[in-house]
Amino acid sequence: MMKWKSVYTQAVHAGRERPVPDFSPVTAPVYLSVAYMYEDVNDLEAVFDGKKAGYVYRRHGNPTVRAFEEAVATLAEGEDAVAFSSGMAAMHATLLGAGVKRGSAIVSAGDVYGATYALQRDVLASLGVRTRFVDATDLGQVAKVLDEERPMALVCETISNPLLKVADVPALTRLAHKVGAQLIVDNTFASPYLFCPLGEGVDYAVHSATKYLAGHGDVMAGVVVCSEERAKDLRERQKMLGANLGPEQAWLALRGMRTLALRMRQQCVSAQTVAEWLSGCAAVADVNYPGLPNHPQHSVAERLFQGKGFGGMISFDIRGAHQPEVFRFMEALKLILPATTLGDVYTLVLYPAHSSHRALSPEERRQLGIGDGLVRLSVGIEEVGEIIADLGQALSFTV
Repeated sequence: MMKWKSVYTQAVHAGRERPVPDFSPVTAPVYLSVAYMYEDVNDLEAVFDGKKAGYVYRRHGNPTVRAFEEAVATLAEGEDAVAFSSGMAAMHATLLGAGVKRGSAIVSAGDVYGATYALQRDVLASLGVRTRFVDATDLGQVAKVLDEERPMALVCETISNPLLKVADVPALTRLAHKVGAQLIVDNTFASPYLFCPLGEGVDYAVHSATKYLAGHGDVMAGVVVCSEERAKDLRERQKMLGANLGPEQAWLALRGMRTLALRMRQQCVSAQTVAEWLSGCAAVADVNYPGLPNHPQHSVAERLFQGKGFGGMISFDIRGAHQPEVFRFMEALKLILPATTLGDVYTLVLYPAHSSHRALSPEERRQLGIGDGLVRLSVGIEEVGEIIADLGQALSFTV
């Protein structure tokens, strides 16, 4: 390396060049560099052209982010995965990748995450895309609307947010492909621990990696699992959209994902216990949890999840409650945290009417079955008896 004499030059370049190490780190390094160089500029040209593996600019790819993508693809049984700065960025890009454009149509489950609903109802509608909302558990209705609309995409959630309906993904795949539509499944609530949609022929599996994949409430990220061809298309779109995941966030998400199976195993067991307790609680009118035998899609969940559990998410209606009673319940909690996220190591509670589904009008929420007393609970990894004790004392404030 040439030795520079000026302190100004030294300040800029000192320590930049290091010999290639002869060791392998146990954990993936965090590559913060925005740009990358090659001794032979022809190599840089080849990377730009996609003829050679490598990195040129962070918006085009990053080694730390790639490590996270490869790990997700492996876990989710997909050919490839593309990471985004958030779950909503991932969903938006996926809809574009599926061919949604002006004059085309989407058929979507009605009880999807509120922001996904609003993206289709408002943002895409303003661009000339029409969306028909359906009950994804009514296969007859889905088939009828698909035949009428001939959409570019069918959108659903494996386990819906917040009503915990379970989609018969294999059946929906057949219905979508029959009319030439691509199936997009938001698999956030299930995670790859419970279910891998691509194994059933799904075209895109979208995850808010902020939730169960990262699992610790300290990173925002999204990821799409799909074929190599679709991933290549998404990466080209990402270069233009700029919705890239940062390397620090990718590293945190990858670190969190190392314990996904352990966390989810415990959260499924604890959620089952909590749901059964809530079902016998006088202050609770209804409990939505796929692990309960009276859940409308219990048999579908058993078939899809194959004995691994039924997820860590529960929703329930506080008997006779409206916003004031729900707020009293949330404020009375001591262990459980009233926070607007899910899939964390902490047990979290959320009021859909003023948070996850705030973008929906009261009438839209009522039509979907999201009542004024509905509460969403994300069961964490605390001792389950203490979770139940906190729910019990807080519910006493609603009566």
